[in-house]
Amino acid sequence: MKSLILLFTIIAATNVFAQKTYQRNYFENGQLESEGWINKQIKVDYWKYYHPNGNLKSEGHFKNNNKTKYWRFYRENGSKLSEGHFDNNKKHQWWLFYDSQEQVNHKCQLKNGQKNGYCLMYENEKLIAASKFSNGKKVKTWTSFRAFRK
Repeated sequence: MKSLILLFTIIAATNVFAQKTYQRNYFENGQLESEGWINKQIKVDYWKYYHPNGNLKSEGHFKNNNKTKYWRFYRENGSKLSEGHFDNNKKHQWWLFYDSQEQVNHKCQLKNGQKNGYCLMYENEKLIAASKFSNGKKVKTWTSFRAFRK
């Protein structure tokens, strides 16, 4: 019976130390710098980062200290800067980039952190050009739908 109680105590203690905790980090001025989940000193799950003025800087998910899933980034004034997917800490899939009025400036397909696929450029919410990239290098650009369909 004593062995069973000892075993239960060891398992319970292990589970307590293995649980994830919510961590908050602060700038020297006392303003919140970041907050999110830690498991064994590794960032996991949802995190938020802040500019020194208190506005949100970025938000998204971590897995084993690497950015993963969908992330959003903001300028110091709080307006949207960009958003998109991460895979193992590298930008991946479609990303949206915003101008200072929070209108989509361009959107691009990325793979392993570099442009790989199409990039669509906008002005006043209207498509004005498209480019194709392969491993970060521009392959072709179109400025009309007629040229794009060829």
